[in-house]
Amino acid sequence: MATIASMARRGPTSPATVADIHAAATAMPHVTVYPGTESRPVYQVGGKSFVFFRTPRPDAVDPETGERFDDVVVIWVPSEADKQALVQDLSNPLFTTKHFDGHLSVLLRTSRVGEVSRQEVTELIQDAWLSRASRRRAQIWLAENGLTDDASG
Repeated sequence: MATIASMARRGPTSPATVADIHAAATAMPHVTVYPGTESRPVYQVGGKSFVFFRTPRPDAVDPETGERFDDVVVIWVPSEADKQALVQDLSNPLFTTKHFDGHLSVLLRTSRVGEVSRQEVTELIQDAWLSRASRRRAQIWLAENGLTDDASG
C-alpha cells in the first residue's frame, strides 16, 4: 500500500492506483474492514459498506471473451443523479450493470483506475463515505475539513 508521503510526491493529478483506493478508504474516520475480507476488502463505516472489492460475478464480463472481470470495485454514491452523471460520462472508466440498477453505487475496474487522478479517486471515496456515514459523523468530518454539507444548504 502506498504511504501518504509517496502519494504526496506523486501529486493530486497523478494517475490513481489501487493503493490510492485503499489509502483514501482507510483515511476516513471510523472505518473498519469487514472481518474475513482482507483479500478483497469491504470498507465500512458504522456497519455500512461504502467501498468493496468484488469477487468475479456473471454481470460484469469482458464483452469479447465473456470472461468475468476479477478486478471490480463497488463504490457507493450519494444519489441516483450522481450515479448517472458518473456512468454516462464516457471520459471516465466508471460503469454499472443491470445487477446494480437501483443501487446507489458505481463500478470501477482496478485495471482502469489509472484513467482517473488520485484526487478524483480520493473525492469519489470521500463521497462514498459521506453517503454511508451517520449524519453526525459526516457533519463532523465536513467541518474538520472546512467543507459544507450541500444537502443541508
